[in-house]
Amino acid sequence: MAIVGSSIVVGKIAVARVPVFLLSGLRFAVASVILMTLVALLERPLPRVAPRDVALLALQAFAGIFIFNVLLLYGLAFTSAGEGGIVTSTTPAVAATLAVIVLGERWSRARTLGVALAVVGMLALSVAGRGLEMRGPRPLLGNVLIFGAVVGEAVFVVCSRVASRRLSPLGFAMFLPVALLEVRAFPLSRLAREDWALVGYYSVFVTVVAFLLWARGVARVPASAASVFTGVLPISALGLSHLVLRESVTVAHLLAATLVVAGIVVLARAN
Repeated sequence: MAIVGSSIVVGKIAVARVPVFLLSGLRFAVASVILMTLVALLERPLPRVAPRDVALLALQAFAGIFIFNVLLLYGLAFTSAGEGGIVTSTTPAVAATLAVIVLGERWSRARTLGVALAVVGMLALSVAGRGLEMRGPRPLLGNVLIFGAVVGEAVFVVCSRVASRRLSPLGFAMFLPVALLEVRAFPLSRLAREDWALVGYYSVFVTVVAFLLWARGVARVPASAASVFTGVLPISALGLSHLVLRESVTVAHLLAATLVVAGIVVLARAN
């Protein structure tokens, strides 16, 4: 989750240097090669995907990989990395609500409290950035776009409860058409070493290492404990946005992050 939080800061830097679809296309191309190689070397026998799973995997890839990353990166062009990290950390609250609507899971007072804390934390962001020059050119639009990304990730989470969780290369396939168009206007020769370093970090650490660490971790602790640790994401994003990007972190930012983390803890206990 600390690595995932760092992706908000890296994305903020990268989106100012490389077109969104080209950046994502390169990222998932590299990550797909690494992950498919690991599957070929380590999985015995190779996992089989039933025909009925294809549509579900496509929906997961579209919502949790394609929509999530497009809206997140475009949103970071308009808002700060710190606020973006807080918004993305509301994913458990949105997923819990969506699970009740789509899967018919039981609603409870604890879920009400957890979601309410996350919502109040989001509203606190409207106060957190007032008067800050480094907040972004259009912070409200940026935060709305990032919240749209959160909804996409929540759809991915709900789909994961229906089928066994798989990381599909379909996400890369969805980025490919627009990435090929962008590479005509922005040829790869224009990418500096710093740009390739950003793509490399995004591909190897955020997409591969963080996923593998999470998968290994959740196999060894209860799901409720794993849910609590998603609260590390906004803390990581806020801290790194201050250290790396020199963004201002106010008491209101810290309060908003605290409320969201508290909501995650309440939701984890409810589960």
